[in-house]
Parts: sequence; C-alpha cells; structure tokens
Amino acid sequence: MTDMDRRSLLQLTSAATMAGGLLVGATGGAAHAAPEAARQIVLKGRRTGANIPDVLTTGTPYFVRYDLSDAQGRSVGTENAHCLPVAVGLDGSFVVATLVLSLDDGMITAATAFQRPLPAVTEPPVDARQWSHVFAITGGTGAYDGASGSITIEHPTRDEDVLTIDLTGPSS
Repeated sequence: MTDMDRRSLLQLTSAATMAGGLLVGATGGAAHAAPEAARQIVLKGRRTGANIPDVLTTGTPYFVRYDLSDAQGRSVGTENAHCLPVAVGLDGSFVVATLVLSLDDGMITAATAFQRPLPAVTEPPVDARQWSHVFAITGGTGAYDGASGSITIEHPTRDEDVLTIDLTGPSS
C-alpha cells in the first residue's frame, strides 16, 4: 500500500466516523458529478473475525470482519465494520458503525446508526434472528472514487451476510 493509499484510507475512515458523514454519504458528492453512474453490486460475506463481547456495553467498541465473494463465488475483498454501542437494553442495542470494504478494484467507506435487534447477551449461536441495516456511502477510492449511495447488509445467519451496494454517484 502506498503512502497516498494509506492517507486516503485514513481520510475516508475519519470522514465516515463523523456524524456529518451520514449526510455527506447520503446526499453529497453526486451533485457535481457528471454524468452519474448507477449500478448495483451484490456480494456475500463469511465472517472470519470479530471481537464482539458476550455482553454489549455502552461505549465499548467491537469489530466484525468478513471475507467477500461475488455471485460466482470468487473472492473479491474484505468487509470490516467498527461498531460502538451507544445505548444497550434487554431488547437490543443502538449502534453507530463505520464500514470499510477493501475490494480488488478499490475501497468504499460507509457509516450508519442502527438498532441491533439482539439481546444484551449477544448473538445466540442457534435461532439467531435475521436482521438488516443500511449504511450511507461516505467515499471511495479506485473504481469507487467519488461514489455515493448506500449499502444494505442482511444477516441471514450469525456468520454470513449479504451486501447490496447501490452506487448512485460517479464510479469507473
């Protein structure tokens, strides 16, 4: 990774963690782009790492990592989510999260806040509820430079997810 790539990643990740990043990802960037390219990418993820505590605690961050593949099953990169519970209750938690997709042809960053519908004792290994949430894209590099749009993540099981990336801004 070159120094410019590292600097870009740090800038994109920092932007994603700002509260204003949600608005920028949802509405910014595309206003000055011409022409806009709209496309959808669907990827499947398999969890390869996480440090989710047994009991979620307000203010205690955790991460989740997935290896991503395309519709043909080819490896295309990784998904790294950094999450911070800001409220925890018996019926779930409210979480602020940033997402970095490191794909073969570039990077996409995104941010969200969502209600995680799991009990404070996290992720029962059996009968886990299916759930989904949406991230606003806050930036990108490579083939996703200047991208905007959203990423919907569905969690059919505790160790799998499906990402639907809707790009509405410029992309190569």
